[in-house]
Amino acid sequence: MVDYTYYIILGAILFCLGLIGFVSRRNMILMFLCTELMLQGVAVTLVGFNRHWIILGKGLDGQAFVVFLLVVAAAEAALAMSLVLLLQRYKPTLDVDQFSEMRG
Repeated sequence: MVDYTYYIILGAILFCLGLIGFVSRRNMILMFLCTELMLQGVAVTLVGFNRHWIILGKGLDGQAFVVFLLVVAAAEAALAMSLVLLLQRYKPTLDVDQFSEMRG
């Protein structure tokens, strides 16, 4: 049986990798993928905490939070891809620095 601390460590590693990727990349698609990686890291951490609560005899609250988080992540991915497609029409690049000086 896998200890719950391994889930928490894996979730922290995924979140940190996503954060590093989000800060260091300038491509919008890669930034959104790193955001998804951070959300999945949080989901793995919630599963780990839920496993700890089950050992203590508590409920399945962590799994309910994970399902809610996956729904939010799917909605965020759909919104992000529509934003990328919309911005691609205005400029032929996905570099974030090019869009920082857009005029309304």
